[in-house]
This record gives sequence, structure tokens and C-alpha cells, in this order.
Amino acid sequence: MKPAATWLGKSIEFELSGCKMPIQGEVIDAGEDIMVVYGNQRYIYVPLHHLQTMCFMNSEKNSNTIDVTAPDPEMDHNDISYRKVLMNARAKFSEISIGGRTLHGYITSIMNDYFIFYSPIHQSVYVSIHHLKYIIPSPSESRPFAMDHQHFPIQPSSLSLSRTLDQQLQKMVGGLVVLNLSYKPEQTGLLKSINGKLLEVIDAEGSARIMHTSHIQTLHLP
Repeated sequence: MKPAATWLGKSIEFELSGCKMPIQGEVIDAGEDIMVVYGNQRYIYVPLHHLQTMCFMNSEKNSNTIDVTAPDPEMDHNDISYRKVLMNARAKFSEISIGGRTLHGYITSIMNDYFIFYSPIHQSVYVSIHHLKYIIPSPSESRPFAMDHQHFPIQPSSLSLSRTLDQQLQKMVGGLVVLNLSYKPEQTGLLKSINGKLLEVIDAEGSARIMHTSHIQTLHLP
């Protein structure tokens, strides 16, 4: 049985791995790998593999007669899936959450296991598809920080894109990188080498740090 058959129209509260605060709302759609929740007047698209716990809340809408909130008219909900949501959100101003932190900007490209998110603050950010906690697309007329469109030109990175994030990392060996939005100081520095799934980063004090590539949530250049 698909999740939508039992969750649709239910008011829920759930926790996501890596997110400090629980999310509340009404389930308006669900696919094999994605759930759509309407809460605080926003449509929240949540990959199911990050769902830790979920409980149903007492609500009149949980009766046998359910008046389900309509889906976002600007997003395609036919045969909804995680990758399809990313494709539909491309070039739409969106909020994304990674590792408990949020970014605001635009998806510009989608590769096999990562996508490029252009942020006015961080510029081009390479985001692992496996680590995205949720995405909230905004109406098409929305702009980041209420900026005029002419003052927010999207400037994609000049670096060519590889199919996978590991391959993209190989292109950056020898240069300065910021991993995981610099959540930890030692994750910013010189990407010295990559050996299989292990990469070596030299921090500002010259100390070497080894990290497994599966723990890379985001990557961008300083």
C-alpha cells in the first residue's frame, strides 16, 4: 500500500534526521520516496529516507470525510517522486535544508547524485541528493531577500559538471573548498587528495583531516 493511501489528509508531526525542530502540517500527497506536507502556508517536500519518527495529530480533518488541501498549482504532482520534484523546482526560488541549516536560492542543474544550488550568499553550492532534508519552492514571483530580479543575476560556476559528486570532487583537488557549509572549521581548506572514498583536507593550520565522501552534504568554493 502506498503511503498516500493512509496518510493523505492527515495532520501529522514528524522529525527528520539532522533537523532540530519537528515539522507539522497536513499530508497532501505522497509517492514512493517523497511526502508533501502543507504547513504554515507553505508546501514542504520531504524525502522519505530522512523520516525518523511521525505521529498523527488530533484533528477534525482526520475523520472519514476529508477535505484535502489542494496541491501547489505550480508543481506537477502526477506520479510524484523525489527526482521529479527537483526537476520541477529547477529555476524556482526555494528554501532547502541540509544538516540542520537552510539555504535560499535556485536549483540550476541536477546530476546523478547531486544538484547545483545557486545562493546569493554562497554562490554555486553542490548539494548531495542523499542529504537534502526538504525543499520548499516559492511562488514564481518570489525573489530572495526581496531583491529585484535585475539585481540578482544567476551566475553559474564556470567549472564543468561531472555525473557524480565524487567525480566532481576529483576536479577540485589542489584547490580550496568549503565542505558542509563550513559547519566545522576543519572542513574548510585545501583539498589535497582523494583516495577511493576518502579525501584529505588541509586546514588553515596545516593539519590534515581525512573524511569519507559519503558524509559530504554540500560543497562550494570560497
